[in-house]
Amino acid sequence: MPGTRKHFSEELKDLHQSLLKMGILVEESIQKSIIALKGHNSELAEQIIHDDEDINTAETGILDHCTKLLATQQPVAGDLRTIVTAIKVATQLERIGDHAVHIAKSVLKLSEDPFIRDLTDIPRMAKICQAMIRDILTALINNDGDYAREVAGRDDEVDKLYYRITRELVTGMTQDNAKINQGLELIFVVRYLERMGDHVTNISELIIYNTSGRHVELNR
Repeated sequence: MPGTRKHFSEELKDLHQSLLKMGILVEESIQKSIIALKGHNSELAEQIIHDDEDINTAETGILDHCTKLLATQQPVAGDLRTIVTAIKVATQLERIGDHAVHIAKSVLKLSEDPFIRDLTDIPRMAKICQAMIRDILTALINNDGDYAREVAGRDDEVDKLYYRITRELVTGMTQDNAKINQGLELIFVVRYLERMGDHVTNISELIIYNTSGRHVELNR
């Protein structure tokens, strides 16, 4: 039994490492999508879309690993919650990666005309989301529900930026019809970033469930 338990613990460490690697891929995709946006870089946008397959492959690998653990280890109680949490976290990370791809697709739709507003707040939103992803995975590895709750709290700042930027874009569009197409596309971009924060909040709820066995709803 002790040997079996040690083997299972090692498997869980490997599983967490896979989630960390997937998180790094997702974070890099977000960073590149904003670089592509700021630079009107269609080539980089195309690369982001192509490289999304790596994130999908990482998710598949994690799901396969979890399925193997469920089939061979027959985990119970806390261990079962840990595996189920890993499955759901991988799904949330994949969806965040999809939003980075959506931003890249918006880059391809935008012309190279000057932006109708300063983009400072959009990269700021992205950096908050990237930090949230890094920190929520730290909370996952450390099984730290309190830290997960703190990370989720940062979504409030993401939401505030989303509403402010959207409001400013709409104002600019109503004042100049020529700005409508670009304004709408940038609204989509900030919406994708806002959804990233929501997915991190979902991961926070999963971690709290894993550590306590209690279902909670954060930032609703």
